[in-house]
Amino acid sequence: MTIRLLLNGKKAAQEDIREAVYQLREQGHQLEVRVTWEGGDIERLVQEAGANGVTRLIAGGGDGTINEVVDALLKQKLSHIELAVLPLGTANDFATACEIPTLSPYDALHLALTGQATFIDAASANERHFINIATAGFGAQVTANTPVALKNFLGGGAYTLAGLVQAINFQPFSGRVLYDGKEVDSHVVVGAVCNGRMAGGGQPLSPNAMLNDGLLDVVSLEEFTPGDIPAVVDELLQQPEFSGTFVKRNQVKTLEWISDSVMPVNLDGEPLTSKHIKFSVLPNAIKLVLPAHSPVV
Repeated sequence: MTIRLLLNGKKAAQEDIREAVYQLREQGHQLEVRVTWEGGDIERLVQEAGANGVTRLIAGGGDGTINEVVDALLKQKLSHIELAVLPLGTANDFATACEIPTLSPYDALHLALTGQATFIDAASANERHFINIATAGFGAQVTANTPVALKNFLGGGAYTLAGLVQAINFQPFSGRVLYDGKEVDSHVVVGAVCNGRMAGGGQPLSPNAMLNDGLLDVVSLEEFTPGDIPAVVDELLQQPEFSGTFVKRNQVKTLEWISDSVMPVNLDGEPLTSKHIKFSVLPNAIKLVLPAHSPVV
């Protein structure tokens, strides 16, 4: 087996990563390393890995890096190459939900080198691919400057009055949603199309989502007024399977959004804007190295 680490260049000088690589090589593990420096490097390095007969790639970086590798593997029809993860981002939402080690580069690399790969689903949004979660509407516009209370509200970790009041002032996106072809009108404040479980720095948007069930978990918050806040809070506090008047939850194979205005979407950190977006699950699209008894499969 030929294993190659694709390391985000911003992390290349990190001493604990270098030490982990040297230590594992001394133990007899064969590990090649390639470093990215600029946009387009991952796509080129994935193509190179396919040409070189690499059998397993390790994505070393944050959630965006993992997503780039997945997108390149699927676009280039190289899904026979197994994928492992060395989480080096700020949030590491995907790895955290999978219970891939996030605190020790050595532990994560050891798993990446010795663990078993299993088939998992990926997802597409128009021509783009992602592996974790796509957020839409208000959620896609959240930045580092967004108040913490509102970030928590978006993620579902804390249902604060302050967050709800700020969300009221957000102009919802109006359009048509097709859940597996069934059309409904929608006025969305925030939405998420989930293959994985977490986004936004550990917020469980879809705590019961599985990576191998052939389904996408969809959650959205519909337009509401100040008088609706008690009902909205009550619905947010319900079980993850609950779908109400304001908080909508569905499991689908495909979802389409059609509107007259552009809906901003964030695919694991990568922006996408369109008036017509089709999300689809891609069953068994990727072979991912996971810990034994990972809760997501």
